[in-house]
Amino acid sequence: MAEDLQRNFRSAYYEKVGFRGVEEKKSLEILLKDNPLDVEKLSTFSQRFPLPSMYRMHVWKVLLGILPPHTDSHPLVARYRQEQYEDVREALKAMRFVHAATPYTELYLRMHQLENQKLMRRSELTQPGEEDEDFLAIARAMEEIVDDPVDCYWLIRCFVNQFNHKFGDSIPHLPKSLEHFLSQEDSRLLAHLKTSGSLVLLPYSLWFRRCFAGSLPESSLQRVWDKVISGSCKILVFIALEILLSYKIMLMGTSRPEAVAKFLSNLPQENTDAIVTKAIDLWHKYCGTPMHSV
Repeated sequence: MAEDLQRNFRSAYYEKVGFRGVEEKKSLEILLKDNPLDVEKLSTFSQRFPLPSMYRMHVWKVLLGILPPHTDSHPLVARYRQEQYEDVREALKAMRFVHAATPYTELYLRMHQLENQKLMRRSELTQPGEEDEDFLAIARAMEEIVDDPVDCYWLIRCFVNQFNHKFGDSIPHLPKSLEHFLSQEDSRLLAHLKTSGSLVLLPYSLWFRRCFAGSLPESSLQRVWDKVISGSCKILVFIALEILLSYKIMLMGTSRPEAVAKFLSNLPQENTDAIVTKAIDLWHKYCGTPMHSV
C-alpha cells in the first residue's frame, strides 16, 4: 500500500510539472550548453527523466542526428536541411507527383520514397501499402506536434529510419515480450485473453510498428517517443501492458475477440496520460534505468 501511494504521488507530481525536479531540469540545461553535445548523456537523461516540453524538439533533433553534436554548426546545418527539403519538394513538383494542394503528410511520404529510392512511376502508383500506412500514421501524429514543415519532415524521416534500422528485427518479438510481462503482472488476465482467442488479435501492428501513433493523443505520445528516440523500443511493450491492465474489467467481461480488438484499436483518449506514466514506471521496474552519469 505504501509503495502504491508513493508511486501515485510521484506519478501525479511529474505529470503536473513535466519533469521530476528542478535539479533534473538544470542538469539538462547544462548538458545542452556543452559543445560538442554528449549524445550518450542526452540519451540517458531522456530515458531516466521526462523531457520538459521546452527542450523536447531540440533533444529529439540531436538524438536523431538532424543536428550534429557541435552546437556552433547548428545554424549552418539547419539551413542545409531546409535547402534539401526545398530541393526534394521542387523535384517532386516538377515530376508532377505533388502540387500546391497536396497534403503535407502525402508530401512527406513522397519525399521519403524519393530519398530512399522507393518512388514508383506515377503511372504505377497504387493505394499506400502497409509500410506506407505506418509512415503516414507517424507523419500525421508528428504534424500535430511540430508546426514547421521542414522540422516536421526531418523528424519524421529520421525517426522512421532510426526506428526501422535499430528495431526492425525486434518488432516481431514484442508480442511475446508483452505476453511474458503480462504473465508477471496479471496471469489471470493473460489466461482469459488466451482462452478467449483475443491475445492473437491484439492490435500489435498499430501499437508496435506505428509506435502508438494514432492510438494515443499527441500529448501522451510525445513521452513515449522520448524513450523510443533515446534508444528503447521495449517501452512500447509496457505501454501495451498498461493498456491491458487499465482496461482489465472490460477485457475480462467479454469473450469475443473481435470486440476486444475493436476496443483496443480505438482507445478512449481521456486516460492516456495516466497510462503512459504507469507504463514508464513498469518499464523502470523491469528494465531498470541507465547508469550513465548525467
